[in-house]
Amino acid sequence: MLLLTIVIDSVSIGSLQHLIPIVIAIVFSVVSISFSNQFLSNAQKEKVIHVFACLISVTIICFHVYRIIFESYNFKTDLPLYLCSLMAVIIPIFTHYRKYWMFEILLFWIIGGTLQGVITPDIPMGFPSFDYFRYWTVHLGLLMVIFYFIFVFRLKPKLKSVWKSFFALQVYVLLMVILNYLLDANYFYLNEKPKSASLLDYFGEWPTYILVGQLIIIPLFLIIYLPFFICKRRKNYLANS
Repeated sequence: MLLLTIVIDSVSIGSLQHLIPIVIAIVFSVVSISFSNQFLSNAQKEKVIHVFACLISVTIICFHVYRIIFESYNFKTDLPLYLCSLMAVIIPIFTHYRKYWMFEILLFWIIGGTLQGVITPDIPMGFPSFDYFRYWTVHLGLLMVIFYFIFVFRLKPKLKSVWKSFFALQVYVLLMVILNYLLDANYFYLNEKPKSASLLDYFGEWPTYILVGQLIIIPLFLIIYLPFFICKRRKNYLANS
């Protein structure tokens, strides 16, 4: 009983419960991307990634249905409206239609936001809880989807994609401000920082951390864009050599 209590305790940064899912996701991503590029037709690639995206979406939907039925569910705190959860719900729309403007927005949202959740996990209960599997399926799954589109479908962002993603994020923030006011909630942590350790801890108290967060979004998105810019410049250089 004591062992079970230890196992399902909150996930600490750098623990095996933190690192093992990341390693598994990296290996799975490399293998699936390599296999898809070598053996699958374009139609098969589209089907594979769409099915995977649906599994991510179904996972988070089932998690919330489970909590509504078997646990206390608070609509002020538990709706899938945090950015990563919301993206997990709607990701099959992107993998079905595969619109480039969706890719432009989601690339920066997923890498910029979801990656922070991978580095500093916010999981109250660890392995083998449903919440543990839900968390890693959402965060690592979203990253796997976007990298699949980069390395299999060869989609690349443009500089203007940074601004598209930034302004789309402002629309999301505005909607969350309105919803937080109506529900007296704290979605996207606009009224209070998360209880667990996060990068927001370095940005001061409310509302300073919101302002600082907004100020670093563009530089963060530009850093995410930088490898694509370097690869493009290198490709052009080699083509003109």
